[in-house]
Amino acid sequence: MFGCVVAGRLVQTDALQVANDKFVFNLPDYENVNHVVVFMLGTVPFPVGMGGAVYFSFPDQVGGQVWQLLGFITNDKPSAIFKIASLKAGEGGKHPFGMMAAPQAVSVAQVGVSIEPLDQLSQQTPVSSATVSSVDSFTQFTQKMLDNLYNFTLSFAVTQSQMTSNPSEVFIPASSILKWYENFQRRMAHNPHFWKA
Repeated sequence: MFGCVVAGRLVQTDALQVANDKFVFNLPDYENVNHVVVFMLGTVPFPVGMGGAVYFSFPDQVGGQVWQLLGFITNDKPSAIFKIASLKAGEGGKHPFGMMAAPQAVSVAQVGVSIEPLDQLSQQTPVSSATVSSVDSFTQFTQKMLDNLYNFTLSFAVTQSQMTSNPSEVFIPASSILKWYENFQRRMAHNPHFWKA
């Protein structure tokens, strides 16, 4: 019913069924995994009114398991990408797996799918750092470029008393760079494609 993908690895469709409504994928060498995709295979839909809560579990330092809610998949949203790189520390929360999913070796994590009623899923709060940014890569690049330009130009900032006279050099007030930076950010937030006009 489910599949799991880690970049650079083969697709996993070998979920271990640990209960009638619970499935687990093993993720060996999880320390080198940044994102995981969980999806429905398309062969068997969820029963009406049901969906799948997706959990991530990794071994803690005392040999137990830390489970964290990543998010959900449903018949209307049959796949999701989750960022797990930042989840490799911290505490877990309430989860439906208990000890059904046996603890794994130190370098093996697990992704679990628990079939639950949709109204129950909507009341649960996933770990916020597991959500993949919905901002497109162009917008991310532009934001990083703005930050880089601003920081780069400020690294050359000098006060008027520190300036040396050089007739061939043009000086731009740092306030004008800051004003441009803030204006560009505002316009990007309003319309990421404003620069095409």
